[in-house]
This record gives sequence, structure tokens and C-alpha cells, in this order.
Amino acid sequence: MKSIISAPQPIAVDEAVRVLQRGGNAIDAAVTCAFAQTVVDPQMCGIGGYALLTAQLAGQPEPIGFDAPALAGSKTSPEMWQNRVIGMNPDGWGYFLRDKVNDAGYTSICAPGTVTMLAHMLEKWGTISWAQAIEPAARLAEDGWQVHETLSRQWRTPAGYPEACSQLEYILRNAEARKIYLKPDGSAYLTGETIRNPDYARTLRHLAKHGADDFYTGELAAKMSADLEASGAYVIASDFANYKLRPAPPTRGAYRGHEVASSTAPHGGATLIAILNILEHFEIGKLGHNSPEYILLVSQAMKAAFADRNRFMADAAFVDVPLGWMTSRERAAEWAEHIRAGKPITQSNTPTGTPHTTTISVVDGLGNCVALTHSLGSSSGVITPGLGFMYNNSMVNFDPLPGGANSIAPGKGRTTGMSPTIVYKNGKPVMVLSAPGASRIITGVLQVMLNVIDFGMPIAEAVLAPRFDCQIGEIRCQRRIPSFVLDEVRKRHPISHIPQSHGQMGLVHAITIDPHTGALAGGADSGGDGMAVLVESDG
Repeated sequence: MKSIISAPQPIAVDEAVRVLQRGGNAIDAAVTCAFAQTVVDPQMCGIGGYALLTAQLAGQPEPIGFDAPALAGSKTSPEMWQNRVIGMNPDGWGYFLRDKVNDAGYTSICAPGTVTMLAHMLEKWGTISWAQAIEPAARLAEDGWQVHETLSRQWRTPAGYPEACSQLEYILRNAEARKIYLKPDGSAYLTGETIRNPDYARTLRHLAKHGADDFYTGELAAKMSADLEASGAYVIASDFANYKLRPAPPTRGAYRGHEVASSTAPHGGATLIAILNILEHFEIGKLGHNSPEYILLVSQAMKAAFADRNRFMADAAFVDVPLGWMTSRERAAEWAEHIRAGKPITQSNTPTGTPHTTTISVVDGLGNCVALTHSLGSSSGVITPGLGFMYNNSMVNFDPLPGGANSIAPGKGRTTGMSPTIVYKNGKPVMVLSAPGASRIITGVLQVMLNVIDFGMPIAEAVLAPRFDCQIGEIRCQRRIPSFVLDEVRKRHPISHIPQSHGQMGLVHAITIDPHTGALAGGADSGGDGMAVLVESDG
């Protein structure tokens, strides 16, 4: 029996591969991989974070989705930061406030949901025990793991703006984080050097022994809530005790004879489907891949769908989000006519989630398909003494001004670009895609889908192909798109290169399933360290 997995961290993928080789299913592999990711990418994801799932389970007629969002604490209020506003991050990743109160430290933390997501997945559909899924991560934390190049580079990279935090600054702001993630001389670890985190190993084994409920109502919950409340956080004990996983049936759409299932509000799936609906009005496969005409047309479709997203997308438990209208054929036809007429697309901007996230795509020989994205945001830097893991910093993405769709409210989640997606042909899954990368997740997943469906690329080539993004303002392109192409586009629309040839456009990890033979193939984004592995097992 053959299975396949693709994710950004090879160490974590290796642990999942061992599970698949022993006959575990896609859910077992995803949960094991996720826990290992929390060790080796400690600021991208963690048990102090949030998670989003789209899955197709073998033998089930419909895809499923669950959302474990980061929720604003009970002590928050819509107006609490309105006098601290500096402005929005020009890159679209949250708001700048005085003293960075929403970005780093205890006041940036929201109630976390990753643990309940992973526990639910394993309990409902897994075949291994909770302790078995956690132990590889605990062993990595205890024995140590080599720092990968992406993480080392992040620690060496300064913040893009003085009002923002670098990844290293989050660590520098917290004594526990400094103890674990800085060397004795105070410098950051370099590629290939080993980090050990015995505190986190003990926490993971405690969680394995006492179960996920302990994180919300038991000993771990008591330690976390005592530390958070004593340190000025807005999250209190009742936010842990009352936390509930949200059923989140996928947003559904279609594109050129394929069915699409992706994330629902307040995430990226509806925007992905809206872009596909617009593009179905055009024969983009005849334009030439990444030709000036193609880039301009796809960018206009992106910008149109984001115009609607930025106005209306929010936590549907708090705001009436018009998903049906946003993903309707009628709305797409209006935008297609608008684009054909060459009319400008005006829009307001809405901050998105951080690009610092991680993901897993996995398919097993039984037909289970899992796309799981989970995150800490950029991490708050905060580690409760003795527990070894960081909390999220999701408060950075709320609108600090009251009265908006994404304004702060107790128990509310904020918008993200997370878009775990499954594509079907004649009712059978043919593609599984997921990515980190804020709202560029949406446009990254989109382009990989177009590369496969409209241009017939194998999945590895589809993931490798250079990408671009346009949400508001100019088109931004990876450096591998030639300058002469940009020169032609620039005659009609502002466009520029980003410095990176790979990455910064979502790190897409994708799998294809041949609808006739069942053959599996995978692609891991070259912008990171990840890998896709085809696995043989006796299961």
C-alpha cells in the first residue's frame, strides 16, 4: 500500500513516514507530524497555537472541516487599543501599535486550539494512541534536533519595519525563551547546531499521559492560566475551560469540471473559490504560462476577489458574512465583465494573518486525504516557566478600532488566509493542497491548481513554477519571472519583483492522485526546507 506526505520540515516528515510505514493512516501521520513540527519549528506552530482542517475520509461521501481558531480573551474589548494605533503593517500582516502590545508578549496572546484539534482528529479517525502520536515529538525535544536553514535564516533576519518584531526579538523579550533558544553567549543558534528543550519534552509527556483535556481544564491549564493572568494577558482560565472546537464544513466550488472543497469563513477558501469562478470566464490556458497577459488577467481576478474579501470576511459567529454571494457565479460574472472592460478595481485593505505558519498534506492508501494548517502566528515569544512552548500572538491581526468586521471582541477569531483544499474529479479526490503564508496562501494554492488543471503540469513542476501575487496595489513577482515580462505588464499595471526567487508567495505542499490508476505524486515548495515522500507499507 502506498501513501504520501508533504510538509515544510523534513525532521517532522520523517516521523510521519515511520507511522505510515508501520501501517498508520493519514490522520495518524498528520497528528504525529504536527506534534513534531511544534518542536522543530517553535515559532511557526505549537500547542499554544491554532489549526484548521479539511479532510476527505475513506468511504465518506462528503469532505469535512474543523476549525480550532485563536480566540480573543475574555478580558478584551473592542476599544481597548484604539488610542495606541500607529497604522497597518504595509505588508498586510497585522497592525502596528505603540509598544507592540498586540504583537509580542502576554497581551498578544489569544486562547489556543491546536491541542483540541489534534486530539479530535486522532480520537475520531486515527488508529494509533495519543501517546504514540506525541512520543516522537517528546523524544526530539529531549534528545535535541538540528536547526534547519529556514529557521536559522529567520533568526538572522531583521524586522522589515521598526514598528514590527523580528523573529529573534520575540525570543529576546522572554526569559524562558532566551534560556531555550539562545546559546550561553546570548547568540542565536546557527544551521546544523543542536537545540534541546527538556521542559517541552516533559510537557508533551504529561499531555500524553493525562490527555488533551488537561490542557484546558487540568494541571497544564492551571499553570498556563495562572501565568497568563499574573502577567497581564487577556486570556483567563475560563477561556481554556470553555474552548470548543468548531465544526467548519468546507466552502464548496467548481472549476473546469473539478469540484473544490476549501476552508470556510473567516479563512481563505471562499476567496480562492471566488478567484476560480472569475477565471473560468477566460481561456487562460491559451495565454501562455506566466506570460504578460496571463499575469495581468490572473492578478485582476485576485484583486477582484480580495476586494470582496476585505470588505466582508470575518468570524461568522460574530458577523454576517455573505459567503454565498462572494462565491456565486453571478458575482464572478460581474467581476469578469468589469475586468474585460478594463475598469480599475478599488478596494480597502484588511490585515491578514502572519506568513509564519506551517502545514501538512497527506494521503494514505485507504483513500484518506488530509490538509492541515496550524500556526502560532509569529509567536508571542512567551513561554510559561517550565512548560517549554510558546503561545500565539494572534491579537496582532485584529482591527484595533471598534466597529469593524474584524474588530476585537471576547471569544472572537480573526481572519486568516489558511486554505487547506481538496480538489475532486467525478467525485474522487485528485489533489490535496495546503500552505503557510498569510493571504498569499490563497494565491499560492490558486496558482498550483491552475498549473495542474489549465497547463497540465505534474505536481512537482506545478509547485516549483514561479509565482506572483496581487491583492491591493501592485503585482509582486518572484525574481524568477523575467524582467521583460514585467516590462510588458507595467504598460498596463504597476508590477515589481520581490528579492526572493523562491518563497514569500506561500509555501505550497501538494499531492495529486491519478483518477485512473490511483498513482500518488507530491510537491514540496522550494521556498523552504520541506519534502514530499512516497511511502510503501504492508498495511
